[in-house]
Amino acid sequence: MPETRHDPLLEIADDLYALPLADFTPARDALAKEHKADKELAAAVKGLRKASLAAWVVNLLVRRDPDQVDQVLAVGVALRDAQDNLDAAQLKEFTKQRRQLTASVTTAARRMAREEGVKTTQAVADQVEATLTAAMLEPDAARAVRSGLLVTAIAATGLGDLDLGGAVAVPEALGFSATARPAPAPDPTRRPQLHVVPDPDADKKARAAADARVAEARAALGEAEKEHRSTRRTVEKLRARTLQLQAEIDEMRARMAELEAEVEEVDDELDEAQALQEESQEAVDAATAEVEAARAVRERL
Repeated sequence: MPETRHDPLLEIADDLYALPLADFTPARDALAKEHKADKELAAAVKGLRKASLAAWVVNLLVRRDPDQVDQVLAVGVALRDAQDNLDAAQLKEFTKQRRQLTASVTTAARRMAREEGVKTTQAVADQVEATLTAAMLEPDAARAVRSGLLVTAIAATGLGDLDLGGAVAVPEALGFSATARPAPAPDPTRRPQLHVVPDPDADKKARAAADARVAEARAALGEAEKEHRSTRRTVEKLRARTLQLQAEIDEMRARMAELEAEVEEVDDELDEAQALQEESQEAVDAATAEVEAARAVRERL
């Protein structure tokens, strides 16, 4: 339940940040004129900043379904209380559950925006989920979300270094609870006209993404050039080795040709030597026969 409100600026802000985003500025300016008798209040109303699209979606969620938001914040409290006693595996599981919860609630918030005729981009959805995550990690972020007076998305690390100075419409927002405003019953004869509200940081994000892509491409180019130089040196070494081996093959072929020629010469000489050996064997046989004949004659004498 929203708390009792006595600050007129908070009451005005609660009504203003419940309006469709396109109606905020003219309604704020009209209210500032309406309260011109109270110069301080009129100046404060005039100074209220228009919420970013992501902040408006979170503010819408807080008013349309405060019970679901309270559930998210309660789970955040339980996780913060338990994380000091969790081991790594349990903490990982709780982190997984937290992400599933914030993703589910973000989907519900986008659906509510569509029902209001606003189609959100994925970039805006990421900011909404980051804000819900911050609310689970940081108590002050939880109070800022529950106020329904966000003007920017929130991101937190869970290390207690969160600065909410520019995240809420007024400093008094922390501790304030937005008034629940259920969606009106749908008109069955009317279809919502969806339109995409441009992300105000789209150009900046696109340039950052392009710069990151260029840096990544340059890094890849450097690696590719380094690899090319390495492979080129390898190719040059292998080519030199191929030429060396080819030269050795040519030399071996020439030596083989010389040896083949030498074999032929040796074969010819072998044939001649074998012929001479046969002739000499015949002479030895004839001389042996002559010796045997002479011995026989000698023995008869």
